[in-house]
Amino acid sequence: MIKIICTSCQKPLSLDETKLPMKEVSFPCPVCKTKLTVDRRNLEMANAAAADVQPTSEAPEEEEAFGAKALLVGNDHPALRQAAKLIGFVPMHFAEAKPARDYFMQEFPPVVILSPAQMTPPPLESMAPIVSLAPIDRRKAFFILVADNLRTLDGNAAFLYGVNLVIATKDLGAFQQIYREAHGYHERLYGAMSTVRKEFSSAH
Repeated sequence: MIKIICTSCQKPLSLDETKLPMKEVSFPCPVCKTKLTVDRRNLEMANAAAADVQPTSEAPEEEEAFGAKALLVGNDHPALRQAAKLIGFVPMHFAEAKPARDYFMQEFPPVVILSPAQMTPPPLESMAPIVSLAPIDRRKAFFILVADNLRTLDGNAAFLYGVNLVIATKDLGAFQQIYREAHGYHERLYGAMSTVRKEFSSAH
């Protein structure tokens, strides 16, 4: 992995140089969307020169990995990390909801997966800080609750727990398809609501 820093927001990013072509390429910063340009040939020379310098960051490698993040809150489980990767996100784990909320308000990851250490009847108090976001912030992400004693795609449970989707732990193997269907429905629903709101606003 080669580290670069966004020229606009100074966010450190990690690039897997083996996936870059041997030429100059451009991509948007995942945080501020500034257009960044890298040249693998230059990166490899710089990396060779810095090969003997030890990194000082103690953050897990995934924390600085390049790409959109999925926020995992509560239990840290390989199946959850794999589920996030299956839908194209880099998993970021927080054991507690409060620091997860702080991270969310800075980065606005598009997917939040809640896996509480102990399931309780709604509301889920251990997840309250991250679930009780303002509606305008909540709509920036798709919230998923994963637990043993839930029924996958149970709309009533999703409503009561304040999430967009509930998945039983045993169904994580089919996570990719379940997510795509549920997220597609969610996008259509919010798209229709936005259209109605715009029409209502322009009429008044």
